[in-house]
Amino acid sequence: MPQERVTFRAMLGFAAVSGDAAERVIVAQLRSADHVGLLRQAMNVFGVFFLWQVFGDHGDATRLTLWTAGLGASMALGLVLRQGRRRRGSVSAADLRIHGFTGLLHGLIWAGCMVALSSDHGAAQLVAHWTLISCIMVCGAISYAPTPLAASGFLLPCVIGLFFMFDRDGQVPLLALATSYALSLLVGCLIYARTFARQHSTSVQLEEKSEVVSLLLREYEQGGSDWLWQTDAARRLSSVSARMAERLGRVPAEVEGVLLVQILAGSAWESGLFPTELHDLAEHLKKRESFSNIVLPVEVEGGTRWWELSASPRYDDAGSFLGFRGVGSDITEQRESADRIAQLARFDPLTGLPNRTHLREVLDRAMADGRSRSGGCAFLMIDLDRFKAVNDTLGHQVGDKLLTQVARRLRHICAGQEFCGRIGGDEFAVVIPQVKENRGIGQLAGMIISGLSAPYQVDEHMLYVGASVGSAIAPQDGSESEALIRSADLALYRAKSEGGGLHCAYEPQLHAVAEERRQLEMALRDALEKEQLHILYQPVVEAQQGRVVGFEALLRWTHPELGPISPVKFIPVAEEARLIGPIGEWVLRTACLEAARWPVPVRIAVNVSAEQLSHPSFVGAVVSALAQSGLDASRLELEVTESLFVNADNGALRILDQLRGLGVMLSLDDFGTGYSSLGYLSRTSFDTIKIDRSFVVGAASGRAESLAIIRAVVTLADSLGITTTAEGVETDCELAMVRRLGCRKIQGYYFGRPMSARDAAELFPPDQVRARA
Repeated sequence: MPQERVTFRAMLGFAAVSGDAAERVIVAQLRSADHVGLLRQAMNVFGVFFLWQVFGDHGDATRLTLWTAGLGASMALGLVLRQGRRRRGSVSAADLRIHGFTGLLHGLIWAGCMVALSSDHGAAQLVAHWTLISCIMVCGAISYAPTPLAASGFLLPCVIGLFFMFDRDGQVPLLALATSYALSLLVGCLIYARTFARQHSTSVQLEEKSEVVSLLLREYEQGGSDWLWQTDAARRLSSVSARMAERLGRVPAEVEGVLLVQILAGSAWESGLFPTELHDLAEHLKKRESFSNIVLPVEVEGGTRWWELSASPRYDDAGSFLGFRGVGSDITEQRESADRIAQLARFDPLTGLPNRTHLREVLDRAMADGRSRSGGCAFLMIDLDRFKAVNDTLGHQVGDKLLTQVARRLRHICAGQEFCGRIGGDEFAVVIPQVKENRGIGQLAGMIISGLSAPYQVDEHMLYVGASVGSAIAPQDGSESEALIRSADLALYRAKSEGGGLHCAYEPQLHAVAEERRQLEMALRDALEKEQLHILYQPVVEAQQGRVVGFEALLRWTHPELGPISPVKFIPVAEEARLIGPIGEWVLRTACLEAARWPVPVRIAVNVSAEQLSHPSFVGAVVSALAQSGLDASRLELEVTESLFVNADNGALRILDQLRGLGVMLSLDDFGTGYSSLGYLSRTSFDTIKIDRSFVVGAASGRAESLAIIRAVVTLADSLGITTTAEGVETDCELAMVRRLGCRKIQGYYFGRPMSARDAAELFPPDQVRARA
């Protein structure tokens, strides 16, 4: 609690009183002055009688009478003001100023006495008069000492009066002595007032602190969480509080005089098998040293509670040891809560498996142990295949239940020395504390892939997911845990990129591949801004007449240092880095602007990724590109692949329906190459099906299955009113074959390689091509 200082201006009454402590000091000033006021009044009465005796027969009785009346009036006024202050019951700075006014009035009355009677002084009268005045000043100084304003108001007029009292020749030494005397009284009053204020301020602070301590002790005794305890010099409990006995499930008499350690040990007292915390407590008691926050288990009514104890040794005035006195509290609930928090901090709340932090700790210990012995440890990263499709189609609740079953299977598979946990999402990991080379890792990875790939029954759903595994071994694949995890992650990435359901061990070249991808991603982020990307246009022609009916926009990237970079290489990087969205919008705008120059009804086909269709803003981007270019919606054809239907949710299908509503054409690219299903054609209305080049080449070389596939696709498309486009036609033989099978449109090198916008425009008569805006 900060101490409240009473300033000298506040003691004079020229500053506002702030704070309870300061107000109480001001009250003490006025009360002390009032208590000594009777002495001052008695001295005033005595002085009146004395002056009448000494000067009644020698001076002017009229002046003496008027002075006596003034003194009586000032005394009466002081009494009235004091009574009014007492009735009001509160004080302020104004009360000090009023009290100072009464002191000034009192001093002026006595100064007037010295002026009025100075002409009647004989030697005897002067001595008598000075003797009286000195007594009056002493009594006034004593009574006004706690209030410096009143003391100054009283003594300063008296000092002035002395100049009239000792105004004759030869009285200068007396004047100097009397003035020094009066000023000394004034200085003494001021010093006393400051000391008085400081002492009372300290007393007030001590009183307030005492009240706070008393209040806290009462609250402590009346509360229900902690208790006080003490022992004697033999470390036996003494003056046992009712609360401590209650916490032990006993009455105070049962534990009075029992050793503290024996009470805390419970049933372990006989065996001597004490917990470590109790040994620490006993050591502190033996050494007679203070201790705090020692937490230990205590048996209470057949159960275990956790107590926290603190104490200090006690000594008497002679320095003899009396025992310990301290405080105890039951922290069982806090302890259990802390254990639950620790559980949450180290274990995954959904699956109950160790989490990333716990896995990292185990891996760090395994790597540290491996440095001190032959052989190292291994780290396996596991990623579920096709889990996102479960989440997207059936919801996260089903996905969570699936993850719980996956965790149960993984725990069963890793029942030996392996330590498994969940990293997050659908990623899991396994730490093998000790391996020699890669012995057993492949077998364990195979068991994990096989076990996690078996069907799952979740509610009424039968679910099929797979698993991919990447492994790394310390120390050759990483001497630190972070490096080892990174190596396993790179191996997992390779397993996923090769189709999933595989185990890949780390190889040094994976780092080089990852670094290349990282640099490629960084360069790709700048490519759009620095205009390194451009579009080529490949013609699409009508099969029978060879007339150009459209172009497919093909994105290309030429890096100033790396040169041309294949789309097969940078498109996957763009999709993983979430750059395909802005790049795709740029391609869409640029292609629409160029297509608006071509003759009607020549179309432009633009490839669209599943990620672009996952954002509702894509429809707005298409509308903006059409409006900016002035291209009719029917001349824009958006191409999607069958993979969209495997990974996309219903939101992407709704976006396709909205695009169809705008009049935009839709094309299904690479039909039948990877996820072929006729059901896709019933989920969304397509205008074109593009037959992959692999079927065209196979049919041209006489493969019966390729011919059958093309014939079936054309027949299906014709029945649904869908146009077919054969891709990759490069020879007369291939052209004749696709014409014979009924394909309506053809795309391939036979009619033209991908070309620049200028070359594409030159395929049309000049009068049919609009100038660039």
